[in-house]
Amino acid sequence: MERNSMTSKPYIEQLEEKVTMLTRLLEVSAVLNSALLNANARLDSLLSYIMDAAADITASEGASVLLWNSNTRELFFAATTSNSPVAKSLIGKPVPLDSIAGTILREREPIQVDDVLKDPRHYDKVDSDVEFVTRSLLGVPMIAKQKVIGVLEVVNKTKLPWTEGDHVNLSLLAEEAAVAIEVAQLVVALQKANTELSELDKLKSDFIAIASHELRTPLGVIMGYASFLQEETDPSVAGHASKVMASALQLRRIIEDMINLRYLKQNPSELHREPISISDLIADLKGDILTLMDANQHKLTVEFKDGDALLNIDRSRVVMALINILNNAVSFTPNGGTIRIEARVPNEIEAWISISDSGIGMEEDQLDKIFDEFYQVEDHMTRRHGGLGIGLSITRALIKAHGGRVWASSPGVNQGTTVTVTLPLVR
Repeated sequence: MERNSMTSKPYIEQLEEKVTMLTRLLEVSAVLNSALLNANARLDSLLSYIMDAAADITASEGASVLLWNSNTRELFFAATTSNSPVAKSLIGKPVPLDSIAGTILREREPIQVDDVLKDPRHYDKVDSDVEFVTRSLLGVPMIAKQKVIGVLEVVNKTKLPWTEGDHVNLSLLAEEAAVAIEVAQLVVALQKANTELSELDKLKSDFIAIASHELRTPLGVIMGYASFLQEETDPSVAGHASKVMASALQLRRIIEDMINLRYLKQNPSELHREPISISDLIADLKGDILTLMDANQHKLTVEFKDGDALLNIDRSRVVMALINILNNAVSFTPNGGTIRIEARVPNEIEAWISISDSGIGMEEDQLDKIFDEFYQVEDHMTRRHGGLGIGLSITRALIKAHGGRVWASSPGVNQGTTVTVTLPLVR
């Protein structure tokens, strides 16, 4: 059908109307962009605004958005003019693909109808269902990334005919609406995914908490009896008891790793910082690790290169981070090996604490990987050392939350490993 123009109007008046309309479209664009930047923006509110804008710029009684569902392969009403009394009853109603809207979708071209009663494609069932009379209609496809996602319609122009400006302005709005709707749908999908992930994360945390509690109870009994049997005078009994104790301590370490999984995402704002001396911190470490070291007959040495100093840290979190390093040193150092803790204060900002072992060492390409979650130095099918592979990942997260750094160094295989962390001083 031929489009009508405004050639009968003076040229200046036409320009003024175009400027007014472009200004209105710019306002719509700004509102849509602002809504998309708002994390709490709702898709239904966005659609309602688009409907009002479409009816306004074309001087029509109402407007509708119909979206394509690629799963059911249906075109359905997603929104109608927000102040329409029949809006809610239309939402979700499908329309056939041989209707006017369906033709727009299939052919990706605008359609103008001045009298819908003369067009056999008009789907009048919707009108009868909602007691609404459609007299005239203008519809354009909504295309995002070269894909038709739906149709934007305006109905019952207050004063026919539809104009060239109506076509241009509605097409421009449809382009804006298509992008906005697609982004909003992606945001909704992302929010849903985040909610599901949060629920899954809570389920995981609950399971870990229950499982670790149930494992700790019998483990405590095993360690108690093993400790008692270690005191037996019979060397064979004491030897077997020592092996049981070593395995129980290894299992306790795995349970603690499971419990500490939540610290992989440590938030700096959740730290409870307090002044603590380096010597007191290392005393805490020795108290926690000596039992495991004794079981493996390791020798521990401690050295303060630059004297003592006050740290500004969350005591329990830093102890956890350093214990993870020490656990690794114990695990990868043969019985009778040496573990060394060295503290330095190279400047007025931070202290360095290094933990060195005489263990299996590693290749240079593994030095950064050992801080990755669930990374194992040995192949999981043949490895001789246990653990989940998250201890150093937790250490990195906790040290970074303090604004510190952590790294590893090794001269090579069978030449030991040194892990160094930096921690902030009280200033």
